[in-house]
Amino acid sequence: MLHEFFPAVHDEQRQPLVDPRGPFLRVIPLGGCGEIGRNTTIYETPDDILTIDAGVQFPEEEMLGVDLVINDLTYLLERRAKVRGLLLTHAHEDHIGGVPFFLAQLNVPVYGTDVTLALLRGKLREHKLLDQADLRVVAPGETIRVGGVDVEFIAVTHSVSGSCCIALRTPLGTVIHTGDFKFDQTPIDGRPTDMAALAAHGREGVLLLASDSTNAELPGHTLSERVVGETFNDIFAQCAGRIIITMFASNVPRLQQTVDAASRYGRKVCFVGRSMQNVSAIALEHGYLQIPPGVQIRDHELEQYPDDRVVICTTGSQGEPMSALVRMAANDYRRVKLKRGDTVIISATPIPGNERSIGRTINNLFKLGVEVIYGQQRLAHVSGHGRQEELLLMLNLTRPRYFLPVHGEYRMLVQHARLAERVGISPSNIFVAENGHALEITSDGARLQGSISAAPVYVDGLGVGDVGNVVLRDRRHLSADGMIVVTVTVDSEDGKVLAGPDITSRGFTHGPADGDGVLEEVRREAAAIMERGAQAGLTEWTAIRDHVHKGLQKFIYDRTKRRPMIVPVIMEV
Repeated sequence: MLHEFFPAVHDEQRQPLVDPRGPFLRVIPLGGCGEIGRNTTIYETPDDILTIDAGVQFPEEEMLGVDLVINDLTYLLERRAKVRGLLLTHAHEDHIGGVPFFLAQLNVPVYGTDVTLALLRGKLREHKLLDQADLRVVAPGETIRVGGVDVEFIAVTHSVSGSCCIALRTPLGTVIHTGDFKFDQTPIDGRPTDMAALAAHGREGVLLLASDSTNAELPGHTLSERVVGETFNDIFAQCAGRIIITMFASNVPRLQQTVDAASRYGRKVCFVGRSMQNVSAIALEHGYLQIPPGVQIRDHELEQYPDDRVVICTTGSQGEPMSALVRMAANDYRRVKLKRGDTVIISATPIPGNERSIGRTINNLFKLGVEVIYGQQRLAHVSGHGRQEELLLMLNLTRPRYFLPVHGEYRMLVQHARLAERVGISPSNIFVAENGHALEITSDGARLQGSISAAPVYVDGLGVGDVGNVVLRDRRHLSADGMIVVTVTVDSEDGKVLAGPDITSRGFTHGPADGDGVLEEVRREAAAIMERGAQAGLTEWTAIRDHVHKGLQKFIYDRTKRRPMIVPVIMEV
């Protein structure tokens, strides 16, 4: 039954973490458990801490003004002497986007494949951390020593080149952390998931499997990336105008299929958008992207070719406000002006929370008379995450003693846990944990034992962590009902009003110019409240401010059924 997967989690999470005697392995997801994004997992032994991935989460619409959401590293900072390194599974934002913020606080070696670290370097350069970063390239299939732990990088197929799962040989046994994966038997780069290595670990014995749960709700298998290539061929054969394809810039196999189709149909390829240009250049440099001579052009060369000889690869598949496609859809991109006859292919699925912004972009594209291929139309996109049959295959290959589903919203974790039970893992050995819950394994067994702070940290401009829930609540309040500022000058001795009250409104209401509007009523009520306060002997400015705030709050709600933020400004003379 469901409750057997996580007995007494809510009681045990209140217990503080205490290191047990003897060998132990503590596994703590800082992010990615119960949500999409922020994927970061701590693996701790008595002598070492290794962290896998340091991802970000993109803000939801109610997170007003927030640019990124990262993880709280307090636990690692308190144990910085044990932190041996940061291991990266692949180069997606939800796995490496938080690395600059991580290294700004914990300057430890960072391990990853060549393309993962190449893509990371651009981020570190922007944050002025590249010169001090200790980046160490590891090839798929290679085993390295990090602290007292042997770490093996095992190739997996995903929607970005250089993806790996990671095997940790700890004193208690081997842990396999899958990262994001699927079993694509015909990958574009010819590098399938290394099932032989996974099976070898399964034969030797796997203590714990921590596995990607993103598609745990979906039955069957994820289609091969080559299906998208066939779709591109069909679309390219039929289109008489320009083709604009938007995708995740890091999806190098998809870029390769675009280049292949363009070459086949005599089209030039132009990469538009900073991240698209950066990723394509890095992939080309490291041999993950092959472009025949003369196929690639720059955006300033687009006008030199007829429409039926051009393909544009661009960013904006998630409706990001300043991305190239969004600006094109708003007719606000100087280099590319969309028009009738153009075909836009959105070759990506929405990240949860981005559906509305993507919908707006699609609507704007249709308004321009553009043909748009999106959603499930014509298989222009396949997932990089394995579905249920592939998750079952991973479980059967590794045959773990304990199982921890990661990387998914809570319902996905539960569905993955049910799959693990189907392959014969005892429910008592399956743990559905949320961010901050600690899974503790000793020679006596495993259990969820205690928790740490795993609250989201908000990045707003240059500020990191200075925007909290209170600030977000105030921003939501302002966005919903606006603000009223009441400015009054009072005598510091007797509290009598010397000037005002003056009323300033933002986002609430104007009030008509004839002086009979709501704001004039507010002004008169504020004056009456001040007079009553003076009669009651209120002379201290904080008491006057609270008196005005409470009185106006009730008056405005009774009058308008709205609750604007009320800011009394009391100046004493």
